[in-house]
Amino acid sequence: MPSNPELKVPSLPHAWADLQADAQGTDWLQPEAHRLAFADPEFLLRRETRGIRFQLEMLKPDLAQVEAGIEHTVVVFGSARFVDKASAQAQLQAAEQSGQAQDILKAQAAVRNADYYEKARTFAQLVAKSCSCLPADEKLYICTGGGPGIMEAANRGAQESGAPSVALNIALPHEQHPNPYVTPDLSFKFHYFALRKMHFMMRAKALVAFPGGFGTLDELFEVMTLVQTGKARPVPILLFGSEFWKRLIDMDVLVQEGTISLEDLHLFHYVDTPQAAWQVICDFYALSLPK
Repeated sequence: MPSNPELKVPSLPHAWADLQADAQGTDWLQPEAHRLAFADPEFLLRRETRGIRFQLEMLKPDLAQVEAGIEHTVVVFGSARFVDKASAQAQLQAAEQSGQAQDILKAQAAVRNADYYEKARTFAQLVAKSCSCLPADEKLYICTGGGPGIMEAANRGAQESGAPSVALNIALPHEQHPNPYVTPDLSFKFHYFALRKMHFMMRAKALVAFPGGFGTLDELFEVMTLVQTGKARPVPILLFGSEFWKRLIDMDVLVQEGTISLEDLHLFHYVDTPQAAWQVICDFYALSLPK
């Protein structure tokens, strides 16, 4: 029996066709009552339609990752201000030539912290290479905030190993552009921090927090709270750089003062090498993969 092409034609017209027809000769930034509701930026940006925007920010990255086969991620947090070793050394050389004491101290810190950049890069390479032999629906993919610093290092390591990686960027007053190593089709931009954080957790099978500032701490403690309260399933939470984290936060004080339970100290692990971080994840999921 010959196939009937009419059976494959959708009953309802595509919205894209209506949108294109409606857009002829119109100014997209000016309100117009007759414009299609979903093609009216002023309408979509009203306070009353905020709930719709929540839904869109929830749905767009989710559908794209489903279509790309991204089901499991390893989320990497950390400072946006760290640079690679070559850039840090160049900064130090320039500072020393200037003779400015403050510039020299800042550049020396950049050289120290460049070690974290390189370790995040190596960690992402390790994850990507180790997971390359897994079936598509079992692979772990690197996911970052998509910006510079540690995020760039992790996206870079994945790219250098031939693996795609996810970037969940955020619109900020001082524009944050995606780093050059993100996978373009998996680079998403958010307006709402809450929706961005939810997407970090939706596919996360592990979270690795490198040294960072307020944003890193915000993301880290939100995840720890979700796991502690049972709102999220337990996953490996790794604090990369034990000297930094123990100097910044004395978790034992929280136990001593009764603000957390002793068992809560098992929610996270201190690690200092890419190999140790990956081993914790492999042990948690009983993975037997090449290191």
